[in-house]
Amino acid sequence: MLYELFNWLDTNYDFTGAGLWKYISFRAGMGIVISLIISMLFGGRIIRFMQKLQIGETVRDLGLEGQLSKKGTPTMGGVIIIMGIVVPVLLVADLNNIYVLIMLVVTTWMAIIGFVDDYIKVFKKNKEGLSSKSKLVGQVVCGLIVALMMIGSDEIVTRMDVEKGEELGYEQVGGRFETQDAVGDTIEVAHYKAYVTNLPFLKNNQLDYARLLPFERERDMKWVWLIFVPMVILIITAVSNAANLTDGLDGLATGVSSVVAMTLAIFAYVSGNVILANYLNVFYLPGTGELVIFAACLLGACTGFLWYNAYPAQVFMGDTGSLTLGGIIATLAILLRKELLIPVLCGVFVAENLSVMLQVSYFKYTKRKYGEGRRIFLMSPLHHHFQKKGMPEAKIVTRFWIVSILLAVLTILTLKVR
Repeated sequence: MLYELFNWLDTNYDFTGAGLWKYISFRAGMGIVISLIISMLFGGRIIRFMQKLQIGETVRDLGLEGQLSKKGTPTMGGVIIIMGIVVPVLLVADLNNIYVLIMLVVTTWMAIIGFVDDYIKVFKKNKEGLSSKSKLVGQVVCGLIVALMMIGSDEIVTRMDVEKGEELGYEQVGGRFETQDAVGDTIEVAHYKAYVTNLPFLKNNQLDYARLLPFERERDMKWVWLIFVPMVILIITAVSNAANLTDGLDGLATGVSSVVAMTLAIFAYVSGNVILANYLNVFYLPGTGELVIFAACLLGACTGFLWYNAYPAQVFMGDTGSLTLGGIIATLAILLRKELLIPVLCGVFVAENLSVMLQVSYFKYTKRKYGEGRRIFLMSPLHHHFQKKGMPEAKIVTRFWIVSILLAVLTILTLKVR
């Protein structure tokens, strides 16, 4: 809204300072500031409102140190994070940008799923919350929406590569492709519809879904949706569930998400800048520069929420926050064509998810084989294993943050590994 307003003022009245709003870096900075103000200023009021309504966490006694002291702590605090993302995005981002629209849809959709889950737990006194099937259906629909919007939008494009340009008969002039129309006038052709898939497999960390199909290349592009859609659904479902599992200690999921958000903002800036993309040999993705602003708002919202969520937490994000954060991170990675980097960038989420899968699988296997279930970890998810070993909660969280920063740096280094 502010972006459109100042753009209008600059265009029609040459309003002093209005031109600043054209710069992504300026708007990203403003997004962080607004996010921090919203989450920190309104966060305390929302927490007090939740306390009045007695929206408190129900804690099962798992024998963990300090666990019972968290009973009654306000939950559903993810509302603070969502406000800290959506409001500044609406104010400073270009709302005509397809990437921003996709992110707003994902944020809203995942927030609704998480909110319903928390509502059932808190107000209906049902500890199970939303059924696993219902939650899974919601995540699948979210992935389907993202995939179809990417496939169907003509604004989701990639820079034309040399081979494709020569194939179409375009002449490369000064790093861009040109051709002539019927009357001989020169037409500049900078981009072409990539159908989300026309990228070399594993080159520049991109995933070419078409090459995963057992068809000839010419036929691949017609049927590539058969693998692209399920892959998007799988990624969004997996990452959102992994983020949900990670949210078990004060500030853990929030801090890790902040690090991931900062990293994705860097990738968005590089991919959306034609000069940097060309220099670093990554695909230029027109329009993705606006995702810098969304990632910046995500960073600001998580950092502001950490003000209240750091140990000892005054509020928990609940599924309202954790499912939404996971969905946002997964979608950002997909839109930026960085799916292959998710296991590294989101390594903490992956480790937490794998610890649960391994624990359950090994327990069932040993129970069938020996008649008694055995465990790999003292307790899963992984952070509870370290709690059982006697490590203080604050130390576990801090060390997980450090690991997340290390993984983020390694992810950024892939920009130079070309």
